[in-house]
Amino acid sequence: MRKRLFFPAGIAAEILLLLLVFCVWQGSGQNQSADQETAVSAGARGIAEENSDAAGSGGGEKAEYIKWVEFNVSYEALNRAYTYDVETYQEDVHLNWVELLAYLGARYGGDFTRYQEADMTQAAEKLLTGGSTIEEMTADMEYYGYYREAYGAVLDGMVGEYEIEKPESEDSDKKVWKKFYGLKAYSPIAKTFPYTDYDDFGVSRSYGYRRNHLGHDMMGQVGTPIVASESGYVAVMGWNQYGGWRIGINSFDGKRYYYYAHLRQNIPFAESLEEGDVVQAGDVIGYMGRTGYSTTENVNNIDTYHLHFGLQLIFDESQREGNHEIWVDVYPLVRFLSQNRSEVVRNDASKEWYRKYSMKDPAAEKYLKSNEQN
Repeated sequence: MRKRLFFPAGIAAEILLLLLVFCVWQGSGQNQSADQETAVSAGARGIAEENSDAAGSGGGEKAEYIKWVEFNVSYEALNRAYTYDVETYQEDVHLNWVELLAYLGARYGGDFTRYQEADMTQAAEKLLTGGSTIEEMTADMEYYGYYREAYGAVLDGMVGEYEIEKPESEDSDKKVWKKFYGLKAYSPIAKTFPYTDYDDFGVSRSYGYRRNHLGHDMMGQVGTPIVASESGYVAVMGWNQYGGWRIGINSFDGKRYYYYAHLRQNIPFAESLEEGDVVQAGDVIGYMGRTGYSTTENVNNIDTYHLHFGLQLIFDESQREGNHEIWVDVYPLVRFLSQNRSEVVRNDASKEWYRKYSMKDPAAEKYLKSNEQN
């Protein structure tokens, strides 16, 4: 006969407790590994090495640059990080909004559906209290550098110091220049003009050939003034069979190419605008229409009046055209920029729209001065 083994109640309870602790530890370890694998996968996918001759090296070295970016930072995260940046400007510890977002990007493996405001609050408080620096907090994050460069390519030109005209007083028409620090990028739709939109990035398009929609459509009224979202220089303007009348503007650092398409028939562009011109963020550059989908110029072949607004990232010149282009979903960014819309006025004689308050972007002044010296 087999003997039965009996354990005192206290010992049995301790054994059960130990088993429970072991299971919880195993589960948390697996979750942590999964999080790390997600981050590693996202980062590794975003960085590519391509052969190129390094200048003066005699060849054979590899140039490393980012090959792919999936920008899905939420509106809520953008807004909170921006608020921290502005509120701490000129304080002992100034929080950089891109660094905060890159920290969370590395933590989430780029997946901002996991965003919790408490995560950003905790990181910000560590930095503000002197408990840690961003370098210390990210020292063990293998792909923080990737997210800092990738998110910086999207956002670095949007916040900073600038000057803008303001009324001298509430009841005065006189304008004075005032200095600010904050959001110096604008919604592409001028202030007071209505529009509707939704996240349509990646949906199917079939004109010419089947492809994904690599931009953001903003539906509105014909003739709605379109403004430059960021200061830059006009790289291209004219007709394209897909985009109709369109304008392409490069940022001064060369990382961003803004694309404004389907502009108005007959008078698509702002008066006197030419390729090579420097524009300030908020300047009127064109007018909403529905041109495009035609090899013949100046044809309305789009069903709905709208602006196609696109943002391309460029880390290497080989990415400007062809199969290596990087276009990002700007829907959350457009929501964020809607808090800053350029006020415009109409010249009844010319029927042109102009911004009401001029702006001076230091980045534009630096670019112009550099060109003068060259």
